[in-house]
Amino acid sequence: MSQPATVDAFARRRKTRARVASVSSALFFAAAAVGIIALVILLVDVTRDGAGSLSWDFLTSFPSRFAARAGIKAALLGSLWVLGFTTLFSFPLGVATAIWLEEYAPRNAWTQFVQMNIANLAAVPSIVYGILGLAVFVRALALERSVLAGALTLTLLILPVIIISAQEAIRAVPNSIRLGAYALGATRWQTVQRQVFPVALPGVLTGTILALSRAIGETAPLIMIGALAYVPFAPDGPLDEFTVLPIQIFGWISRPQVEFHRLAAAGILVLVVVLMAFNLVAVLLRNRYTTPR
Repeated sequence: MSQPATVDAFARRRKTRARVASVSSALFFAAAAVGIIALVILLVDVTRDGAGSLSWDFLTSFPSRFAARAGIKAALLGSLWVLGFTTLFSFPLGVATAIWLEEYAPRNAWTQFVQMNIANLAAVPSIVYGILGLAVFVRALALERSVLAGALTLTLLILPVIIISAQEAIRAVPNSIRLGAYALGATRWQTVQRQVFPVALPGVLTGTILALSRAIGETAPLIMIGALAYVPFAPDGPLDEFTVLPIQIFGWISRPQVEFHRLAAAGILVLVVVLMAFNLVAVLLRNRYTTPR
């Protein structure tokens, strides 16, 4: 083949690649725009309906049969109680499991079987975890419809996600860091504790916060274990009955009165603010631990 023909063929391939890149870029932008536009429309609609009901009294009042007196205090405090215990259970257990799988577990068929099951559990519908929580925590362990039963159920729900995200963060740490620590005489645990885990911590925290953000919006598992839609009190301990924001919102939206629909929209805004606060914490923690000192 002559040189001019080769140059022409290369130029055609280059133009084809440029067109494919332009089309792909446009498709990806359109996909992102659809999600953003849908989110903006939803937020505008909810804000229009619920902004008028947002007030300090709404945040500090308990639910009531009368819309003018109803508030979200019990659900907000219940969500914080449940989320606090869920974090307490899921973070150390998930991170410890990820460290064992990545740094200590032998590479054999049993470890692959465990990995496969963790990945499968991450895709199990949340209602299945609710059924499991009802059978184990509510009935077998006699925790009844308590904050502790709800937190343990949500821990089962998000634990596979935390394990997988922590594994990916640990796996991303360069192996040269481990080899350098071993060369200086560090043990395996010292290497993990002082070198590997600090480098992986931003990714671990990000995955954990995203998993907790999913947990705070879950309704089906908590309905299965018997979380109440009407709770006129705030929990004082882990064995108290409770409700959470999504269930309270569901209870209001199920009522026929328009006033309760507005309260539900205001509750959605509160839930969105809580989710944004969690994501902000994730960003701050990630920046804190990735900034060179």
